Amino acid sequence: EIIIKVFRHLDGHKLDRDSCALVCKRWYQLERGSRHTIRIGASDGPDVCLGLLVQRFTDLRCVYMDERLPVSAQLHSSFHLGFRLKSNRAAATGSSSSRRGLKRNYSVGKHRIEEDELEWCNLSDRGLNVLGKGCPRLEKLSLVWCSAVTSLGLVSVAKCCKSLKALDLQGCYIGDQGLAAVGEHCKQIEDLNLRFCEGMTDKGVISIATGCGRTLKALGIAACARITDDALEAVGAHCHSLEKLILDSESVNDVGLLAVAQGCSLLKYLQLQCVNVTDDALQAVGGLCLSLKTLTLCSFQKFTDRSLVAIGNGCKALNVLSLSDCYFLNDQSLVAIANGCSELTQLEVNGCHNIHTAGIEAIGQSCRRLTELVLKYCQNIGDSALLEVGKGCQQLQALHLVDCSSISDAAICNIAKGCRDLKKLHVRRCYKVGDEGIIAVGSNCRHLHDLSLRFCDRIGDAALISIGKGCPSLRRLNVSGCHRVGDVGVTAISKGCPLLTHLDISVCQ
Repeated sequence: EIIIKVFRHLDGHKLDRDSCALVCKRWYQLERGSRHTIRIGASDGPDVCLGLLVQRFTDLRCVYMDERLPVSAQLHSSFHLGFRLKSNRAAATGSSSSRRGLKRNYSVGKHRIEEDELEWCNLSDRGLNVLGKGCPRLEKLSLVWCSAVTSLGLVSVAKCCKSLKALDLQGCYIGDQGLAAVGEHCKQIEDLNLRFCEGMTDKGVISIATGCGRTLKALGIAACARITDDALEAVGAHCHSLEKLILDSESVNDVGLLAVAQGCSLLKYLQLQCVNVTDDALQAVGGLCLSLKTLTLCSFQKFTDRSLVAIGNGCKALNVLSLSDCYFLNDQSLVAIANGCSELTQLEVNGCHNIHTAGIEAIGQSCRRLTELVLKYCQNIGDSALLEVGKGCQQLQALHLVDCSSISDAAICNIAKGCRDLKKLHVRRCYKVGDEGIIAVGSNCRHLHDLSLRFCDRIGDAALISIGKGCPSLRRLNVSGCHRVGDVGVTAISKGCPLLTHLDISVCQ
């Protein structure tokens, strides 16, 4: 027990745990038995890899698999040598070498896996069956973009792993049958990600809501064409503990979101990309979800300032607000947020062309705790907006400016003088920003560690000399596309910034 406690102190330090496991056979067994989490790729033989891991680590609680990543090299080599020898023997005896006909047989512990060559590169239902039987105490399972997994594999996991609390099925072609099994057997589910699960319909989500909705706290649904208001009505009716909802759907209208607002009053995180939702639904969110802390709204074309006014009036605890491509919002929206949400710490405005200087001025005057400001494609926001931010938001640590054609050196100077704790500054294609603004940053922001100045034609060596003198903590610098930057500026950075680990000077003449 003492040795196991030592191993637990090494959680998060895989190499240290592996080294301790080599002390003796007893330590090896104890370390493997106390390992609760594995993260592996799900390509190039994941079924067999998973079987070996289940046999080796007998008390797994968290398994993370991603088909976009390869199986780790060590595991890959440990079982590929034998397979290569078998394949060579088959070739020597004249066996068929066609991909379609070739089969492999593997024994992993008590489980035997027989696969077609074509299935070799993807995690399949057979692998999930082995996982379910080998890890009955599993609590977290992530299967990201595992395209060969179907409802059959999920049914196996659901029946065996009844303590499951978090399930990530992003990009898996899971159908209603698999979700019904989760709803029936996994009564402790708290976090469920169904983004890009194109095989499911309303029926599957309804099964989840009615089966384990009582414990569900986080739900993600995106790009699922057959999900409609019916599914969200079930969520609103049964998932009263829901705190986080990510929803991206063209099939959802006001009815579904109204049901969620009415039934899920504990909602704290709401991310929506629903082109058919109007002011009626978002006003309900503002009036009923009073604990909301994070709100992200993307590509809305049917709601106006009325929605944000309701959010500002009702959601006093709002910390994070992100607005992207919301065409009908104007300054009145941000004025309402500034007046009602003084706890705001992060604000992003992306492509909302009707938001002007006055909206950001209001934020600067009222949101004193703002730590991050992102302005992208905001041609109508001028210098006086950042003047107010510099005056009022002295805790600002990160500023991102992309294609803000009305922002000039004066704005950057005001930020540098007022926000001396600035740690990250990203400026891209802001053609009025030049050496003067960045010199002010170098003179005032000693804690800066991440500076990106991409395609800013007026920035040259003088700016980098100032950064080299005044920002000794700088770790990342990107000046790609800044044609006036030369050897003198880069030399100043190399001398004055000893902690620098990343430098991008591409497209610099």
